Amino acid sequence: MKIIIDSDASPVKGIVIQEAKKRGLDVILVASFAHFSNKVHPSHVETVYVDSEKEAADYKIMQLAQRSDVLITQDYGLASMALLKGVTVLHHKGFQYDQYNIERLLESRYLSAQMRKSGKRTKGPKPFTQADAQTFQTLLIEVLDLATKNPSQPQ
Repeated sequence: MKIIIDSDASPVKGIVIQEAKKRGLDVILVASFAHFSNKVHPSHVETVYVDSEKEAADYKIMQLAQRSDVLITQDYGLASMALLKGVTVLHHKGFQYDQYNIERLLESRYLSAQMRKSGKRTKGPKPFTQADAQTFQTLLIEVLDLATKNPSQPQ
């Protein structure tokens, strides 16, 4: 089991790295070269850089992800593909994607895109807060504890 982070815009990398270290889990940060960083991470963290082309990170993540893994992403399309692969997928705002909410989220994304195409304005995401970070950390701990106690069971 490993944790993969769609890391270009993820505000929870530090939380994930910290919780993974406590459990001896590896973390893979997937980022585009446009977000290159010289930051040195602990030995259990690997950074994989991909082209800055649209969807390049998604393709790499899907190549790396396996059934027992956990993925952190805010990309609904990537989340839907990973769910089909049996990956546990979390959003940094502290909710877990599942077969029930992903369809609604994808539909909402589609409708917002249609509105923008027709010239209407839509609201962007709300700012990430400390409360969001705490909610995410609580969910991550729950998911990791369950997975490490029951490694053969997808979440």
